[in-house]
Amino acid sequence: MFKNYIKLALRNLWKNKIFSGINIIGLSIGLSVCITIMLFVQYEKSFDSFHTKNIYRLDEVQSWEGMVQPQKVALSMYPMASTLKNDFPEIINSTHFHSTTDASIRYNDNKIFFKKALWVDSNFFKLFEFRLLKGDAKNALREPKSIVLTPESAEKLFGKEDALGKTVSTNNSRDTMQFIVTGILDHLPKNSHLQFEALYSINSFVSPDDINAWGGNWTVTYLELTPNVNIAALEKKFPAYLQKYMGKDVIKGYQLFLQALPDVHGRSGDITHDYNNFQKFDSGYTQVFSIIAIIVLIIGCINFINLSTARSTGRAKEVGVRKSIGAHRSQLALQFIGESVLLSLIAMLFSILIVKLFLPYVNRLSGHALEFSIFSDPFLLIKVIAATVVIGIISGIYPALYLSAFKPVQVLKGTILIGNNKSFTRNALVITQFAGAAFLIIATIFVVRQLNFMQNKDTGFSRDQIVMLPGAYKNWYRLKDELLKNTLIKSVSGSTQRLGNNLHQTGVSFYGNGPVKELATSHVLVDHDFLSIYKIKLLAGKNFTREGEGREIIINETMAKEILKDTPKASIASLLGKRMQMDEDTTTTLVGVCSDFNFNSLHHKIETLCLYNKKRGGYSDVCVKIDGARTEEALAYLEVTWKKIIPHFPYEYQFLDDHFAQMYEADKKVSRVVSILACLA
Repeated sequence: MFKNYIKLALRNLWKNKIFSGINIIGLSIGLSVCITIMLFVQYEKSFDSFHTKNIYRLDEVQSWEGMVQPQKVALSMYPMASTLKNDFPEIINSTHFHSTTDASIRYNDNKIFFKKALWVDSNFFKLFEFRLLKGDAKNALREPKSIVLTPESAEKLFGKEDALGKTVSTNNSRDTMQFIVTGILDHLPKNSHLQFEALYSINSFVSPDDINAWGGNWTVTYLELTPNVNIAALEKKFPAYLQKYMGKDVIKGYQLFLQALPDVHGRSGDITHDYNNFQKFDSGYTQVFSIIAIIVLIIGCINFINLSTARSTGRAKEVGVRKSIGAHRSQLALQFIGESVLLSLIAMLFSILIVKLFLPYVNRLSGHALEFSIFSDPFLLIKVIAATVVIGIISGIYPALYLSAFKPVQVLKGTILIGNNKSFTRNALVITQFAGAAFLIIATIFVVRQLNFMQNKDTGFSRDQIVMLPGAYKNWYRLKDELLKNTLIKSVSGSTQRLGNNLHQTGVSFYGNGPVKELATSHVLVDHDFLSIYKIKLLAGKNFTREGEGREIIINETMAKEILKDTPKASIASLLGKRMQMDEDTTTTLVGVCSDFNFNSLHHKIETLCLYNKKRGGYSDVCVKIDGARTEEALAYLEVTWKKIIPHFPYEYQFLDDHFAQMYEADKKVSRVVSILACLA
């Protein structure tokens, strides 16, 4: 009987090729979307799953006076890794590291530039299960001046030569040091939130003062905890721990919390200074995509149901004849469901082909590395087949019951009437289908408009034709003077941090007419041309004088309001000339108040900000305003000048516009994916 059902199903599908083709296309698209999103969700959830230990990241909540809102940060203090391990039996092991993006390394005449390297301690490989192809993981980073390379870095630097034991020189644009290659890593998994090109032993850089330096947050700390540890109970012990080492008054602005390693990649959207989180993604988007995939699939199923019931007249005679010769309704219903399942399985084969063909494009679109090896993964194959059969049954059950209910006498007499209930059901299905499509279209419009708003909103400063150059430091003054000799360069400024990054936080003391105000604020050291190059407006006071004439500070409007919140009638001009102290050795004079500007992405509120100008050795970031009408000439001149003055450091530039665009890369991906899914619907 089963064999007969298959023959009948194949015959009917072939007989009605156009109908079958339309249904197969509709279901194929729905299944393709579902499979692709399933791969995407599976990839996102797989991040760091290859680490088998119970690892947590130590994060902080900072809530100092003067902050617009508490801020979660992925940074912690250097001494915390060792003291936490010593003080809490729940902590088996700990490691911490610091990232750098401005290091070059040389071996003989070969030189490469690291976009991401980590300074790690000797416990790094005790927690993270990155495999070494060469070297001993237990001792590779124990000694100072040790370096572990990835296979890609080793090949670029040494070619086919064995790198282990070789001495290399590394330069971070300020200092040159000699390191011995003590290990070669295996290729890093693509689904690791930690991505790097080299690991330096951190004890090559830290001083004895760093070991007991409480208050400065510049490392990332990970802890290995005992199995089944009560996280909430452990976190409740942290305030007493902070008080022990920092004092009761200091800890008011700090709160420690733990984040499970599997959550670091997808649940860190509200955590700042998260520099080491590769392809950081909001896991909420995976739920959105899953909902959209279900809607697309429902639309495909409803389309199948409507087409099947629309062909009721064409199949009515078949039902009448088969019933008149003794076929039961259950047998007919089973036949129609079987046809639906068979059609779904054919659609599944086409959907697999579609996914295979379009997955490279999806990877380029999303920046991910999705892989689809369904026939080499039995579990995945079983899941897809089972889901397809269920979809076939769901899609076919209503048409099967509808068609098998025809009475043979009415059919053979040609007096079939479609009841009101049947019409109502079909109308409801059509309405549901169009409602789903309308929802996706509205969602697409909303997402696209939101993205356009973020990209085009006035941020309060100019980014036009500004080129960023990293790593000038002690060569800063000479570089600036040389660049300004050419008319291709309109202006040059420098800073210790780049706009668009999470700026460092510091505590400041404001000495006004009343009690001293203690505030926390973002701050950046800048040269005297900073405001002019970015066209940031002054609301009160004056711009910085020539560098070296004094220690001056300019605050933004948000900080001025925070200082004056207890005296609302006072004007911002009343703040001018007052003294502000950033640390024991740094006393400044407030010379101006500038308008607020979004120095971070629009996902963040505007925070309090201090721009600090003083005589210093140089700046890490150079911002250059070029002649927009002669862009290529200006870029060529920048390269020649850079290589002339800073030959030991690679020339790399980035337009500030592009830097800010990168902050919305995740939003762009979501916008593109939602748009494509809406079109498919």
